[in-house]
Amino acid sequence: MSDTRTGPAEDETADASVERMSTAPEDSAADTPVGIGLWGWLRWTWRQLTSMRVALILLFLLSLAAIPGSLIPQESEDSFKVETWKAAHKGISPIYEKLQLFHVYSSVWFSSIYILLFVSLAGCIVPRTWQFVGVLRAQPPAAPRNLTRMPVYAAWRTDADPEAVAAAAHRLLKRRRFRADLAGGAVAAEKGYLREVGNLLFHFSLFALLTGFAWASLASGTGSKIVIEGQGFANTTTQLDDFKGTRFYTTDDLAPFGFKLDNFTARYQTTGADIGTAREFTAHIRYWNGSDSAKLTKGDIQVNHPLEIGGSKVFLNGHGYAPVATVRNAKGEVVYSGPTPFLPQDSNLTSVGVFKISDYGDKDGKRTQLGFSGIFSPTSPLTPDPVKGWNSLFPAAADPRLVLTVYAGDLGTDSGLPQNVYQLDTTHLTQLKQDGKLASAALKPGQTWTLPDGYGTLTFDGYRQWAQFSVSHRPGNAIALAGAVCAILGLIGSLFVQRRRIWVRATTTPDGVTLVEVAGLARSDSSRTAEELAELAVDLQTDAPAVDDEAGSDTLVPAATAPATPADPDSKE
Repeated sequence: MSDTRTGPAEDETADASVERMSTAPEDSAADTPVGIGLWGWLRWTWRQLTSMRVALILLFLLSLAAIPGSLIPQESEDSFKVETWKAAHKGISPIYEKLQLFHVYSSVWFSSIYILLFVSLAGCIVPRTWQFVGVLRAQPPAAPRNLTRMPVYAAWRTDADPEAVAAAAHRLLKRRRFRADLAGGAVAAEKGYLREVGNLLFHFSLFALLTGFAWASLASGTGSKIVIEGQGFANTTTQLDDFKGTRFYTTDDLAPFGFKLDNFTARYQTTGADIGTAREFTAHIRYWNGSDSAKLTKGDIQVNHPLEIGGSKVFLNGHGYAPVATVRNAKGEVVYSGPTPFLPQDSNLTSVGVFKISDYGDKDGKRTQLGFSGIFSPTSPLTPDPVKGWNSLFPAAADPRLVLTVYAGDLGTDSGLPQNVYQLDTTHLTQLKQDGKLASAALKPGQTWTLPDGYGTLTFDGYRQWAQFSVSHRPGNAIALAGAVCAILGLIGSLFVQRRRIWVRATTTPDGVTLVEVAGLARSDSSRTAEELAELAVDLQTDAPAVDDEAGSDTLVPAATAPATPADPDSKE
């Protein structure tokens, strides 16, 4: 009935504007600067920068440049970790400082790659979009003169009128959602524009993704705060433990809100190989939004489940214990009472911290201050380990114990210099002794330690839990997320949608019979084009049934021998 073949083809008089099935900018024919002088160099540089090759290289370099930011502590995220890292790596820290490795995402070299990628994407998107709009407004390319050179081709003879065959083919292609045009007795149809839409969507989404990250880096801010059970927090500079702002987000832009930590739920695995593994961390709070702190709303904050308040997100970052102690001086007066957060040192929450009694008063006619350095063990061993000491055996407070040593003298809190609230400056302090040994005590809740040399007493009243929160304001996250999702959708469209063209021509032969030719061309090798062409040929049999020749068989149009190179659909041979 028909002559159908698939395979490569060529046309010696090709028209490149018709053969191209993509709106991607063409690469320059030469890799050397175009023109003479400065203008030629600038034009060549711009072409190289906006090429796909350079864009991919810049994207790869950007991913490599982000690796140090995930391996090395960053000032913008946690300055305390940065200082700890520097103290542990004093030899290499100055080199890292010069390379801006503690400020990777705001460094000169990272910003340079970022900006170049912006420019490259913009230079690629604008002309490509304009070219695609022009393709959408134009009609599908007219049928080449020699359809037998197309990779997919079929032909048969029929008694139907050529105009009726063309009209039927036009109708069938429209029904199959092809963009079809009937002109000159031939039908030209095209399908698969979503492929190029996917390409453009991917480029626009990548641009939006970078824009979102850039906006977040310029207009975001983060702060952290440790809140003890029963206490509250207001989102102000004076109550934040630390704050990292940006050029367009400072302390003046902090949203007015706050919350109270009612209680904290921590649950751990108690059996099996994963004993001690956290199963639940939940901070139960009541928060207000705005200036009226009386209007409270209940809420829960969990790890990876932040609570959004006033345009900022509140994350739960840490958890620990705050021993409650009461200190009385030699006269029996209470000079200190309340919970003090201790910092965890291991997975079982063995924690360290200090009590600073700056208002102790006078001792032996002299103004003095007390400092206690301690370890809090939530589940303490029966006796201290010779090596590990009072290290906790389990993170929950099954058998808490507070181990303290005491110092007297000048804490240095009145010097005006900043101090670490979790450490003692022992420069002007003297560690007290008891029975000829350094004074220390291991207390259980409710126990009282009588301090040496008549300094009074310290009572371990118990403990409370604390939670560390970070308040993050990042306005570009929504744009970046939308860009990432759209980039995936665009990539799917560009990979799975195939751009293809089909031509149908019906002409009257010298013997008065109508010759029907159908041909197809796809941008990439695909069996889908051959299938669609075969389905179209079958459907056309209703309006243009094939006729037999005198020998009683279908009249076949011989196919040209397939050459080794692809066909050009605009040949006029």
